[in-house]
Amino acid sequence: MSAKPNEVGDTEDFEFAALSEAVNYRAAIVEEFSDYLRGRVLEVGAGIGQTSEAMLALPSVSELVGVEPDERFQNGFRERLPNIKLVAGTTEDLEPGEHFDSAVMVNVLEHIEDHIGELQRLRGILQPSGGHLCILVPARQELFSKLDAHFGHFRRYDKPGLRGALEEAGFKVERLCYFNFVGYFAWGLRYTLMKGMSFDIEQVRLFDRKIFPLAHRLEKGLMRPPFGQSLLAVAKA
Repeated sequence: MSAKPNEVGDTEDFEFAALSEAVNYRAAIVEEFSDYLRGRVLEVGAGIGQTSEAMLALPSVSELVGVEPDERFQNGFRERLPNIKLVAGTTEDLEPGEHFDSAVMVNVLEHIEDHIGELQRLRGILQPSGGHLCILVPARQELFSKLDAHFGHFRRYDKPGLRGALEEAGFKVERLCYFNFVGYFAWGLRYTLMKGMSFDIEQVRLFDRKIFPLAHRLEKGLMRPPFGQSLLAVAKA
């Protein structure tokens, strides 16, 4: 079973400069997972450490280990978090018998063709502690765009698809909900219909500062939306 990401994807211009503006968005994701992040935490697909940095601020996280296969991202991670352990590779490159209390995958599983095999490997890593996998993936296949293909996405997920993958891998799903209702329409317009191929820094900043915080408060305070740009799940090993 291979845990390698889609090598067809072009990650040279993944646009971390624009995505770095999504401060409130990242904070909301970490907050959604915060009740399940404890002890030793494994972040799969750590990128340049933007989400890692937010998780390290949680008092319940005693240690964080990142896993990142892309050398360019590895360099960015080490510059940002020089004192945090980073495994250069995939989960297959972890030391045999290594276990964690929690694991996080944010916009990673869609890059892996054998996603069931990857989830099974993660369950083996978490099972001794009875830990949780916290996962965020792009949602709704109708939103699949040229940009998804450009970034090496094999798929977008719906609730039955993600639940089925997690249960097939042996996990018990404890939370499953759509995330970022407003983002569904923003992505659909800019990238699916208009076939946009880049993130605009000013637009990302505007969305993150002015639109997303209010929309997310409504999602959490009133009701979870029936669809969204992303799908969020927490599953127990």
